[in-house]
Order: sequence, then C-alpha cells, then structure tokens
Amino acid sequence: MKRVTYKDLVAQIAPQINECFPWDVEERMDAGEDLLFLDVRENQEYDTMHIEDSLHVPRGILETAVEWDHEETEPELVEARDRQIVVVCRSGSRSIFAAHTLLQMGFKHVTSLKTGLRGWNEYDLPLVDMEGNKVDPELGDRYFANKLLDYQRRPVDARY
Repeated sequence: MKRVTYKDLVAQIAPQINECFPWDVEERMDAGEDLLFLDVRENQEYDTMHIEDSLHVPRGILETAVEWDHEETEPELVEARDRQIVVVCRSGSRSIFAAHTLLQMGFKHVTSLKTGLRGWNEYDLPLVDMEGNKVDPELGDRYFANKLLDYQRRPVDARY
C-alpha cells in the first residue's frame, strides 16, 4: 500500500471544497454579506495575529466545538449551520480539512480561504493582534514566511 502524504490528503479533499481568494472575500464583505470567519489555527498563532472578530476554534477540537454538550462547545458556531462561513488558517491547507469536516457535520455554506492568512496579509487586508491593534503588513510578511529548520527538512537518503 502506498503511503499517503499530507499533500496527498489535501489534494484528495480540495475538489470537494469551495475555495476563495482574499479579493473574493473582500468583495463579499463590501457587498454586506454576513460572514463568519472561523480561524482554525493553534492558540499562539491566533493570538499573534488574526482577522478582527473572527471566531477561534483550533482544528483539533472542531468536531466537539460544533455540537452542544462538550467542554469545547462554541455556541456561535453550533448555531451557524446556515451562515456563510469562511474558514481560515495560515496557508489554506488546514482550512480545507476543517471545511470538509463542517460540511460533513451539516454546515451548508462553507468556504476555505485558498491562500490562508498569508495571502490575506499579502493582499493588504487587515489583521489585528490579541489586543485588537492593527498589525503592520510587513510584520505579517515576516510572521507568515516559511521557517523550516534544518532538522525538519527531508534527509537526502530518506525513503519516506
């Protein structure tokens, strides 16, 4: 059996998900659509910078956050099954998985931000820090840049 990679999984799921670019979302906001931004990044990522008024639910607790009677329950999200939801993450991959999960769990209008917050920032749409202060886009560029460490890179002789 062939080993499946993270990129393979994203590629398998992506065709089933509506994706949009930051400029598409900007048009929807300008048209007055009531969008719920769902940020599925980890706590420290969200605290560093995020879309103002976005709802933060880390990907790891999404399934319980969308239902009543769990410690992770997020009432706004439980009641959002008919709302327009834009799922965001750093680069647009985790949001694919989260959007897929939401659709499986009965959410009707789910879109994944194709470029993630990296593209959002590059398009100069606003981000805020945990105190609600606007984040300089140049700081965002540095934050969202790839930062692979040497030990995280595939060894030349790796078979996996």
